[in-house]
Amino acid sequence: MLLLIDNYDSFTYNLVQYLGEMGEDVRVFRNDALNCSQIAALRPEVLLLSPGPCTPDEAGICLEAVRFFQGRIPILGVCLGHQVIGQAFGGEVVRAERLMHGKTSLVYHDGRTIYKNMPNPFVATRYHSLILKRETLPPCLEISAETEKGEIMGVRHREFQIEGVQYHPESILTEGGKTLLHNFLNIVRGKTPAGKSKFTRTPGKKGIVVSRGVANLDY
Repeated sequence: MLLLIDNYDSFTYNLVQYLGEMGEDVRVFRNDALNCSQIAALRPEVLLLSPGPCTPDEAGICLEAVRFFQGRIPILGVCLGHQVIGQAFGGEVVRAERLMHGKTSLVYHDGRTIYKNMPNPFVATRYHSLILKRETLPPCLEISAETEKGEIMGVRHREFQIEGVQYHPESILTEGGKTLLHNFLNIVRGKTPAGKSKFTRTPGKKGIVVSRGVANLDY
């Protein structure tokens, strides 16, 4: 089961639908609906952090969850979720030089982990006005993707199975979004060498359950 923390954003359910089309079981909880102990009790295979309209400081349980579950549950953050990951480890989130709402950019990547078999560069859709400040990125995080202008579009933890993407892989205008998500899940499940990690599933309240693309309310 994949547990998705919803940061009160409409794009959350685009991501849910995408994962459902991939045959994944997803449970969705608002960012103020449960605590870390309740997440752990649900024993999710993966923790997903959704996009959102606010800052990491306003993203409910997200910052605490990243710090609590680092090295225990694989984590993937999208847009705001990506910024949460950066800030959780000491990076600074600042106003971007240009607003990117519904705009596309070419994203260049290192070809590793989630970027295996992805075009390089690829077109990605962006919806954000905040961004991780490159100069403040902590040593434990590496830049996995960026724009031609050097804007951070992806980060990866050097030790733990944690990835963040600033763009929206679930957008119809993003190239290879499902490939990227498949890559992350394949690594988690040990289907690629990068997935043979030291992670164990942690020992979680009901939410929206998505199974094989169908969402069911289960409160």
